[in-house]
Amino acid sequence: MSATHIAVDIGASSGRLLVGTLQDHKIDLQEVYRFDNAMIHRSGHLCWDVDELFAEIKKGIHICREKGIKPKTIGVDTWAVDYVLLDEEDQPIGPVVAYRDSRTEGIMEKVAETLSKDDIYRRTGIQFQPFNTIYQLAALKESNPEMMEKARSFLMVPDYLHYLLTGKKVNEYTNATSTQLLNAYSKKWDDALLEYLGISPDLFEEMVLPGTSLGGLRPELVQEFGCDLEVIVPATHDTASAVAAIPEAKETIYLSSGTWSLLGVENAEPICDEKAQAYNFTNEGGVDYRFRFLKNIMGFWMIQEVKRLYGDMYSFDELVQASKKVKAPSLIDVDQNRFLNPVNMIEEIQAACMENNQAVPVRSGEVAACVFHSLVKSYQAAILQIEEMNGRTFDQVNIIGGGAQNEYVNQLLANVTGKLVVSGPVEATAIGNLLVQMRATGHINTLADARKLVAASFPLKKFNPQKGEVPNG
Repeated sequence: MSATHIAVDIGASSGRLLVGTLQDHKIDLQEVYRFDNAMIHRSGHLCWDVDELFAEIKKGIHICREKGIKPKTIGVDTWAVDYVLLDEEDQPIGPVVAYRDSRTEGIMEKVAETLSKDDIYRRTGIQFQPFNTIYQLAALKESNPEMMEKARSFLMVPDYLHYLLTGKKVNEYTNATSTQLLNAYSKKWDDALLEYLGISPDLFEEMVLPGTSLGGLRPELVQEFGCDLEVIVPATHDTASAVAAIPEAKETIYLSSGTWSLLGVENAEPICDEKAQAYNFTNEGGVDYRFRFLKNIMGFWMIQEVKRLYGDMYSFDELVQASKKVKAPSLIDVDQNRFLNPVNMIEEIQAACMENNQAVPVRSGEVAACVFHSLVKSYQAAILQIEEMNGRTFDQVNIIGGGAQNEYVNQLLANVTGKLVVSGPVEATAIGNLLVQMRATGHINTLADARKLVAASFPLKKFNPQKGEVPNG
């Protein structure tokens, strides 16, 4: 039996610790601990409580020990773009502001007045989003220049959590690419962009790849847990970890589906041309320097907000069932920034329908159907763009992540695209995290071997195209 590993996978709404062991040519996966994560209001901003997240990680390790689980390694992945700045004494400077905070409003356009988007895209290949780290740093430099002056270290959120575990500061490659400050070709921090922004390259740490060992825990943590753990850096961008766990060996379009929908393909080289920029595709880093050529689509955040507003009136399954009864749902552009963090998601959806002369959804099923069908329409458009820019067609779509459980959307996507849709595994992000750790410890040789292992270890479901409901319009 091989060693047991801990994957800490933290998303925008929850976190979990899963342990994985490779035995009998399959991955034995067990969820040990799950906890909530949510943005909080602090100092006038929407923020993350990263110290609480670290406390939850420690609680999960204690639970492992209580259950008699003896892991050998641990690695942390989270969402992208958000960061922690440390001063000369390695203390955090200010709150960890969340990407949905309004502080970056208008900053992307302001930067573009003197540094062209064309130049930024040619250098980084990263999709333009108002919350990208480049614009967060520009906003901070404008509103709180004294904080930038005090800063001596820049760590992405998972980098910071690894630092709290080990005392070692590094920047992991896959998450670093999401900042829009990394050169897509050199795969290093782009000094020219940093110089323009007035940010010292000295702020950034050594760039490391997924699979890098940071060694053992801080001595005080070894004493607290009664054991040591080797900290192995996974692909710390959660989507990069999820894509590493795509189960199909053949080439496929993937859809990492959760709070966000990330739809794309893996490429050996970045596509940073005018058409890719016009379509607003991104070239994020993946395992083994692969490029995740994808589009960032709003995702199930919208239906999560709808459910939150309805309170306990409807479960997610009840919203799905109600949406099935809607024969001609209204459609909206889910990728508008207005849906990033509206005061009231239902009212924002209704306003968007009214502005586009669509029937205004009133009942819960009508609102849910509008979200689901609009998401599928956005997926369909992105798939056509991917095929155009790659000069080929793809026969199937692999849906991974929590959103893979929505069989209604899976079937809609198969019907609309005429492609085979394969769903699973649900815990792709944690599995990809574990696979990198297993490869680092020598239990898996290649990424191709890892993906075959996923296909053998976890149930997958196939959705063939059928005649049925498709988005109207």
